Amino acid sequence: MPNQPDYDFMRRAIALATENVVSGKGGPFAALIVRDGRIVGEGVNTVTASNDPTAHGEVNAIRAAARALGTFTLAGCQLYTSCEPCPMCLAAAYWARIEAVYYGSSAADAARAGFDDAYLYEEFRKVPAARALPATQLLGNEAWASFAAWIASGSKVPY
Repeated sequence: MPNQPDYDFMRRAIALATENVVSGKGGPFAALIVRDGRIVGEGVNTVTASNDPTAHGEVNAIRAAARALGTFTLAGCQLYTSCEPCPMCLAAAYWARIEAVYYGSSAADAARAGFDDAYLYEEFRKVPAARALPATQLLGNEAWASFAAWIASGSKVPY
């Protein structure tokens, strides 16, 4: 069961996002990962600073928390983010096993500022063949070898 939201953590995420813009370092997004009432990871948007399209505030915070805690699972952690997560960041939160997400601005607010994720959500609802980004399966039977090796592995770490 997630803890009750802490408004001070949300204010910290908002302040980091604002400072990221004011300092000229990046976009208006920041996030924190909290466990047991303390911040274990912070991140700001560094997409343009790092030339990394995946360097969103949430992803950077998840990476920082995972490093700090020495684990790939952030079960028992909460994500505080200055804005409702985009599809990539929301998926990252699911993969990290975050227990709750608290956000400041909405996706509609982000769209008003020029960051519109509606296109992505529309694309994901389409079958792969109808998407703007073509995706074609190749060598599916041969590719299964990786999964067969995983299934047979005695040293795998399930996630």
